[in-house]
Amino acid sequence: MRLTVNGTLHEVDVEPDMPLLWVLRDALNITGPKYGCGIAQCGACTVHIDGQAVRSCQAPIGELDGAEVTTIEGLGQPTSLHAVQQAWIEGQVAQCGYCQAGQIMQAASLLDRNPAPTDSDIDAAISGNLCRCGTYPRIRAAIHAAAQKLREV
Repeated sequence: MRLTVNGTLHEVDVEPDMPLLWVLRDALNITGPKYGCGIAQCGACTVHIDGQAVRSCQAPIGELDGAEVTTIEGLGQPTSLHAVQQAWIEGQVAQCGYCQAGQIMQAASLLDRNPAPTDSDIDAAISGNLCRCGTYPRIRAAIHAAAQKLREV
């Protein structure tokens, strides 16, 4: 199967029912998406598939031939962070950091669809992304800050 990950075309020879999360982590050594629950409930494995936020732990690679995947590693670069990544740093959002890649990917997807989200919009978008440290108020504030930055560009 062929898929483009963070702009690079990859051919992978794995079982078609293997979840994308394990293809990324084990076959391609892309470790930003994390294993949290394995049942698409926590959001730690969130990536973008063809521009949509998807839980990679439940996305069989056999259904993704030709797909374009973006992980946290491909969202921005160290010298040119995505507005959400920059807002995360400025707002000191992360505590343990385990869920943050998924949170950031979900937030970026939200802002692609809705450049001026309300608190309710943000809460609805991130409600399935669990943060054990409970940094939800900082997550919400960072999403608002990133939205503002994106509107100014």
